[in-house]
Amino acid sequence: MCENPLRALPKMDVLLSHPILLSARERIPYTLVRQAARDKLEEVRRAALAGAGVPPLEALAGEIAAAAQTMSRPGLKRVINATGVVLHTNLGRAPLAPRAAEAVMAVAEGYSNLEYDLDNACRGSRHSHVEALLCSLTGAEAAMAVNNNAAAVFLMLSALAAGKGVAVSRGELVEIGGAFRVPEIMAASGAVLREVGTTNKTRLSDYERAVLSGEAQALLKVHTSNYQIVGFTEDTPLSQLSGLAAAHDLPLLCDLGSCVLTAESLPSLPAAPSAAAALADGADVVCFSGDKLLGGPQAGIVLGKKRYIDAMKRHPLARVVRIDKLSLAALEATLLLLRAPESAREALPLLSMLGARPEELRARAEGLAAGLRKALGEDYTVSVLPCTGQVGGGSMPNEELPGFCAAVTAGPGVPEGLETAFRRHAVPILCRIHHGALLLDVRTLSAEDEGEILRAAEAVRGRNR
Repeated sequence: MCENPLRALPKMDVLLSHPILLSARERIPYTLVRQAARDKLEEVRRAALAGAGVPPLEALAGEIAAAAQTMSRPGLKRVINATGVVLHTNLGRAPLAPRAAEAVMAVAEGYSNLEYDLDNACRGSRHSHVEALLCSLTGAEAAMAVNNNAAAVFLMLSALAAGKGVAVSRGELVEIGGAFRVPEIMAASGAVLREVGTTNKTRLSDYERAVLSGEAQALLKVHTSNYQIVGFTEDTPLSQLSGLAAAHDLPLLCDLGSCVLTAESLPSLPAAPSAAAALADGADVVCFSGDKLLGGPQAGIVLGKKRYIDAMKRHPLARVVRIDKLSLAALEATLLLLRAPESAREALPLLSMLGARPEELRARAEGLAAGLRKALGEDYTVSVLPCTGQVGGGSMPNEELPGFCAAVTAGPGVPEGLETAFRRHAVPILCRIHHGALLLDVRTLSAEDEGEILRAAEAVRGRNR
């Protein structure tokens, strides 16, 4: 007669009273330890029924304590970006300025005047905290902010073009990350897409035909921020479209996606689109992201003529997509910094990274490489190499950022093993592998990041001894 394999399973109360788990319960909530124990016992039970043995009690307790520890930690955590991609969408895009982070903390720790008018002792508007700033910086008549630019586009079309034909160039039917497509968002908003021109050439006459035929009652210009069409091409600029829109009293809408407020905001990238320039060229409404070239938090920023912005504020969707108080605090702080472009280039991490000079980057790469040589030991070869970074975030895809990196090219488990060790460090370090070398691009690193990288390297060396 075969013995029941489940008899070797420890009872729950015996398992939970093991010294390892009693110690774990001093720093981890009991409910998590108990859940981890239940999960582990179920896993072992299934394995035992399949013919596997039951691990010793001490081994089980250790695995349960480790699982409970993992369950108690937040999934969203700080990581170190050593990829050289400044606006890395997977890593949260633009890091906030210290002053913006402080503004978030100040609002998060207590109550705020989010929708309260302190001067008149009555209900206020959350838009008031950034509207005047945005208008003074760009020359817009009115402004508002929502939770991201996709929401801004959807609200703009829903409030101003639902049931109307909207003329869009075939070359501007953009798809951004997450399968967000202009034709689909237009359909969902109730606007009717009227494609004009061709993929590579769209002239003013193409828009005119759609307007004169009665097919289009609004015009939409979409900036192709994540790709470029080159070669035999022709585009219709906003300055030409504005005349057509004004002549027929049609709204001219513009989705810039990723842009700066003014050309002075980011002189290191002269080709960056500007919200102020789009308004000056005659756009009635302009929308763009806050966490891309602006260097702020996730937000959808909307600028334009007051009658159109007011209509968007009154639309039922405005409440659905409204910006939260923490993002609003960070956005206001970022805009306050942008009022002084010269000092903003030092205060905003995004501007510092994009404006970093090659000689500065080389010196920093040499310092990091020297530290890595000492931390990793003689088994590794570390050098300084030129490299090319990216703006990222669907912004300026053909803009290369020449810089320098520390490259680890020889040693145990290089490059894949070292990349894994860095990625699994207490503060995960994200880097890239190129031609058999592990590259750490210093453009996207702070001094604090570099110190953490050296601590991770020392840990790797300790494990290899």
